[in-house]
Amino acid sequence: MPRWRKILYSLLAAVAIVAGVAVTTSLIRKPDTCADGVERIDGECVGVNGEGYDFGNPEITDVARAIARENQRIEKQPHVTVAMMLPLQSDREAVRRQMRSDLQGAYLGQRQANEGEGEPPKIRLVLANPGQDYGRQEKVVDALLRMASSSEDRLRAVTGFNLSLAATEAAVKRLTENKIPVLAARISGDRIANEDGPDGMAKLRFPGLARILPTNNDAARALADFNGERGRRNLKTVLVYDKRPDGYNESLARAFSRIEEKGPAGPAAMSFESPSIDEAGSTGNQFTQTANNICDSEADTVYFAGRTLHLRILALKLAQVGCKNRHYTIISGSDAASLRQDMTEKDWARLRGDDGRPKVTVQYAAPAHPDAWTTELAAWRKRYTAAHKREPAAQDLPQYLTEPEAALDTLRKQIDTTVKEGTELGSTPTLEDSRTMLVHDGLITIGKALHQAQRGAPESTVPTLEDVGRQWPLLQSRHRVQGTSGLICLTTGGNAYDKPAAIVELDPGRKGPGTLKFVGLGWPTGTPQPKNCVIPSATP
Repeated sequence: MPRWRKILYSLLAAVAIVAGVAVTTSLIRKPDTCADGVERIDGECVGVNGEGYDFGNPEITDVARAIARENQRIEKQPHVTVAMMLPLQSDREAVRRQMRSDLQGAYLGQRQANEGEGEPPKIRLVLANPGQDYGRQEKVVDALLRMASSSEDRLRAVTGFNLSLAATEAAVKRLTENKIPVLAARISGDRIANEDGPDGMAKLRFPGLARILPTNNDAARALADFNGERGRRNLKTVLVYDKRPDGYNESLARAFSRIEEKGPAGPAAMSFESPSIDEAGSTGNQFTQTANNICDSEADTVYFAGRTLHLRILALKLAQVGCKNRHYTIISGSDAASLRQDMTEKDWARLRGDDGRPKVTVQYAAPAHPDAWTTELAAWRKRYTAAHKREPAAQDLPQYLTEPEAALDTLRKQIDTTVKEGTELGSTPTLEDSRTMLVHDGLITIGKALHQAQRGAPESTVPTLEDVGRQWPLLQSRHRVQGTSGLICLTTGGNAYDKPAAIVELDPGRKGPGTLKFVGLGWPTGTPQPKNCVIPSATP
């Protein structure tokens, strides 16, 4: 064989090898998809899907399919896309049930918004999983930005957001910087919020952000309002806080430390450090020492700035110490709404002790509670009758109680309708932990903003991103949203004005499972929302 031919064959062989390697590498690097729009990364299914995919979480299978069916029902009508962004996978069964409650609220809110007065546009809801602790949020935000510019998807808002983390803040910041309206249904940390000024002006760190949950600072003020007699009782308080970087923990600790106490001075604040939101790590050992120190200090009221998993461990440790037969009250924030789901029969028994009398009760500022409005209305009627010597007429009743009660009644009818239709949602929605109520309220708030932005325009057009974002501060006064969690009236900064906190107590009782009892409303400003929810020019 001539030498030139040998060289040619060698070159061709080398090219074939390089091409083969390139093809093989391309195949290897091709994304491993879990479903359409969802990529598998290190065991997590990350991405966006509105076609009924459950992200490998069997607890949400039925409700994800129900959302897909609603999407199909309205696909021929003028509609826009709204994304529900929150982690949708977990190894913990209790957390997976919480995800189901969130999505049940999203589905019920989507249905109510789409029924409404029949006005366009309808909501096509998609689920966006950013991975554990929002660790893959950048990839999901990339997908949402593409959907916002797509004439087919027409993404017009993102909601969800259930954890006040640095990664969550980064996601919200990038979305709002790109003019995508965000409605945070269940974030309570102070950092992910715009700042309202006393003159009604706002510093918009996140232009286009709205929140329907009180900040931790507002929740602490509401707790202080509810416990107005605390300073006149002989109580000693102590702050126990988690040092792990976490927006929720940090803002709650800061808010608790600002509460003015008129009673005797308690011990200095005590810290601990957890490994993560859903890991115990060595917190059990740390809390043994903390409980002993609290016992020696004679404090009987604990302000706890930490997550539910660690709150449960501290409560059990305080019960175990059993110092001088003392009864402890632990006061915490909105994350504690999930505590009851994590309690076992053995846990309840430990909190009661051998004599059956409660050793520890937990009080927290819940975002909502299904018993709030009927309980508060009954108490209001009683006070009115005593003061006026007659029963109140319908026009006498306060809006801040009657309108949320009517909204909750509508939600309950919506749940009954799904049951009668045979719509499977994984379980019949329960409202005690407030998740379903809050996420439902988020969707109807978005629905109202969409309909207001659409008003007067031809049905064939859809509101722009800017049109929707401009609606947030207009949702007040006569445009207030009648939420199941309370009246939603948004400030210039997109914050819920004087949104009440439902003060709830978890009481172990004397036998059996403990009870979750609504005990009253607390108001961040110290007084209920004004008539028609007209926001004053200066916040009290």
